[in-house]
Amino acid sequence: MGEPRENFEDESPERMALRLREYFREEAYELIVELESAMLEIEKSPGDDGQIGRAFRALHTIKGSGAACGMSDVEAFAHEIETFFDLVRKGTIAVNQDIIDLTLAARDRIKAMFDVYYRGGKADATAGRDIIASFNRIRSKRDDGQAADNRLGAHHGPVSQAPEAEASIRVATGKLDDLVALVGELVTVQARLSQTALSQGIPQFLAIAEELERLTGSLRDRAMSIRMLPIGSTFSRFKRLVRDLSHELGKEVVLVTDGAETELDKTVIERLGEPLVHLVRNSIDHGIERPDVRESAGKPRGGTISLSAVHAGAFVEIKISDDGAGMDRDAIRARAEERGLIAAGEELSDSEIEGLVFTAGFSTAKEVTNVSGRGVGLDIVKRTIDGLRGTIEIGSRKGAGTTITLKLPLTLAIIDGFLTKIDNEHYIFPLSLVEECVELNRDTAFGNGGRNLLNVRDHVVPYVRLREQFAINGTPPFIEQVVIARVANSRIGFVVDRVVGDHQTVIKNLGSFYKKAEGISGATILGDGTVALVLDLPWLTAIAEHDEAGMSC
Repeated sequence: MGEPRENFEDESPERMALRLREYFREEAYELIVELESAMLEIEKSPGDDGQIGRAFRALHTIKGSGAACGMSDVEAFAHEIETFFDLVRKGTIAVNQDIIDLTLAARDRIKAMFDVYYRGGKADATAGRDIIASFNRIRSKRDDGQAADNRLGAHHGPVSQAPEAEASIRVATGKLDDLVALVGELVTVQARLSQTALSQGIPQFLAIAEELERLTGSLRDRAMSIRMLPIGSTFSRFKRLVRDLSHELGKEVVLVTDGAETELDKTVIERLGEPLVHLVRNSIDHGIERPDVRESAGKPRGGTISLSAVHAGAFVEIKISDDGAGMDRDAIRARAEERGLIAAGEELSDSEIEGLVFTAGFSTAKEVTNVSGRGVGLDIVKRTIDGLRGTIEIGSRKGAGTTITLKLPLTLAIIDGFLTKIDNEHYIFPLSLVEECVELNRDTAFGNGGRNLLNVRDHVVPYVRLREQFAINGTPPFIEQVVIARVANSRIGFVVDRVVGDHQTVIKNLGSFYKKAEGISGATILGDGTVALVLDLPWLTAIAEHDEAGMSC
């Protein structure tokens, strides 16, 4: 018979408004992003009729949908701004900087109203009156003589054409999560079936298992693709941030983006927003110099921040670059010594010194401002990227700028794994981080000051014994295997008893009881029903490097 249909007929108007409000939630915030994006484009091209119409349509939809959802103050406020923009659209009022600033302030006020409603409150009926009064003052002086002195450009300019969007439907995130979870379970069952078919050796059974494996793989890829979103929606948020913060700090900065069509898992994109905010703010505050300083150094007065994204195998690389002053390694070292993070005179590579900026509470700012000085921003970046099983790389040249590269997995739900075994325990490496496997014997292994080192084709590679790291009892085999992985800029080996091979890995959380388990990022179920643990290679590498640093001291 199917699920019962929802009955709206007996609902009160208030209940209906609440239901519509929930349906409108995602679109509401998309509309204010649309309004902001249009205004920032208008600031660059004041005569762009297409962008003016885009802003008008966003305001019109906010007004109409606000009314349908019982948000009377949103409706009233958006109506006033829409009415003013109708005059702009018709050419009666020319766009100027005051109008752009006021419209962006109105956008912020509308967002604040939405925030109050979606927290279960009711917005202030008087909210926005100051902004409306300012718009009315401009309207009263609209005689294209008084407006001409302050306007940014003539009206009726080129009309920008937005690409035609593919038809789509809105699906609740929870439903997508359920779908991926079910596909994950199907992948696990399929693996068990394939293993059983292989052990039985029945040709017909094997053929069916192979066909099911092919179909399951296709279903998995399609299910994962549904969760993928272009990162451009995240990049667009930073145009306003760069504009406002550069004005606040008295700097001239432009933002350039590339690779907006690059797709990432929705969960990764949602968690990526805060780290990117901190990195962009850091570039503007610490990286880009003031216009007079840049001129004296032979640079253009205005600085540039670039945000780019590109696919790199099973990862996406996101780069945040600026053409500013670059990192002052002497200042970083001095502050680290002052705080006792490193010993005075301790030998560190450039990348190790630069990496100190991600330490909790670290800052080279001489005073605390509302932008920097508390040492919390880059610490948050490091913790978030580690939590996403990603890595951070820094490249900086004094006087030429800094580039920070974030390397993130495409998805957090299903990965290609590399299965290994220690005694009776199974461990999985993210395959994208694995470079090669070699044997460990007395001829290739040697020690130096308590460190375990391996000679791989005349290159020295440090290694960690996972049997010792996880306190696994038993006797290791005479010839062990070393999985060599590259994590950030480090190449490190991990010793296991035996290498099993590639394994499609459906990652499952360990649960709240094991959430603090160190060195493990998740678990998966193997074809025979046993559990394998997914290794947290960035954490294990950091611990190994810390131990080595302690031994060298």
